Amino acid sequence: MTEKLTKLLNDSPVARWSALILIALMMFFGYMFVDVMSPLKDLIESSRGWSSGVFGTYAASEYILNVCGFLIIAGIILDKMGIRFTGILSASLMVIGAIIKYIGISDWFQETAFCEWLGSWWVSMPASAKMASFGFMIFGCGCEMAGTTVSKSIAKWFKGKEMALAMGLEMAIARLGVFAVMWIAPIIANQFDKSIVAPVAFCACLLCIGLIFFIVFSIMDKKFDKQLVAAGLATEEKSPEDEFHLSDLSKVFSSKMFWLVALLCVLYYSAIFPFQRYAPDFLSKTLSVSPEVGAQLFSCFPILAMCLTPLLGIFLDNKGKGASMLMVGAIIMIVCHLCFAFVLPIFPEQWFAVLLIVVLGVSFSLVPAALWPSVPKIIDEKILGSAYCLIFWVQNLGLCFVPLLIGKVLEATGGYVAPMTIFASFGILAFVFSFFLKIEDKKKGYGLEKPNIEK
Repeated sequence: MTEKLTKLLNDSPVARWSALILIALMMFFGYMFVDVMSPLKDLIESSRGWSSGVFGTYAASEYILNVCGFLIIAGIILDKMGIRFTGILSASLMVIGAIIKYIGISDWFQETAFCEWLGSWWVSMPASAKMASFGFMIFGCGCEMAGTTVSKSIAKWFKGKEMALAMGLEMAIARLGVFAVMWIAPIIANQFDKSIVAPVAFCACLLCIGLIFFIVFSIMDKKFDKQLVAAGLATEEKSPEDEFHLSDLSKVFSSKMFWLVALLCVLYYSAIFPFQRYAPDFLSKTLSVSPEVGAQLFSCFPILAMCLTPLLGIFLDNKGKGASMLMVGAIIMIVCHLCFAFVLPIFPEQWFAVLLIVVLGVSFSLVPAALWPSVPKIIDEKILGSAYCLIFWVQNLGLCFVPLLIGKVLEATGGYVAPMTIFASFGILAFVFSFFLKIEDKKKGYGLEKPNIEK
């Protein structure tokens, strides 16, 4: 009888939840760095000569290399080299990119000959924006690679356990970074005489701490792997059947369910993350408040999501109904963005804006709780990392071009009605694809509507 004679590390609630906290905090710091410039949009435009179009190009730069195929390579690295190597690599790339971005916006860099040379070509894009965008590209490679690595790590540590809850909590903790930076960035900037450099430097230091946290997690994961081998649940060397091959990617591309999930993902996030970049400025202009107040109002966005995501995870783990929840999330997204476009300008009350922001956060909370735990149900474990990276790659296509589109539309129209309508249209398409996903699941029996916990 070869039942588990020794308790595995992930059988211990303390161990597996500690592992989750370590990797979630790395993403928390990553999310802070992603949005550190959002509440400083007016400040960077006045101090460095950026425009809304330049800011949109900068925001899109996070995804450029990923769109050009880096994420596909990242998926192959993840499946070939494992979560420890890939996680440390991704965290290191985030730190390197953050340092380059810091240099680009620093005061001393503006006086260098290299900065002067950067400003001599593509003159509509300031030298500081070029350098910051280059750093943001490197950071974006690491951040997206880290996201897929964290997803695969959770799938490994919480297999047959509270997977939806774990993925939901990880995203809830990560989103707390958005809340934190919307408050902290303006405060730090004001403390250092309206400096855009200080908040970026602060968040870059936090990324270094995140790298240390993932190294600690890697030590735990190595011990977990040794236990799996000792228990006969894994081998030191993968068998030919379990080894990843490039030809396995065809199984992902040929899966209808994969494409439905990928399209849902890009539509959801294209209506959230680009909006997140412009939200403080949108609220400032629509409500006639200062940019700092606009950022503070938008900081409420992740609050209800943080509270609801774990509860939704518990429900999905025990009751299921993942595909149905995605449809509900799409409806919420449509209503909120249409209200931003047409109702809030007529009724510009701060409490109403906060209500819409918080409710939109509910829609955002449904994605990690319902969408991400569905991927291991439709994709073989040996190509799971590649599948996650390919989904993130499709997502990055939208996240690269949508900020550019919104920036151009904003410059052309001078207002936010058209951009908000575009975001609402993404919600309509997301509802259509979530409906098709539910039909396909019912036909093929993937179990998206079933509980995650094995009983």
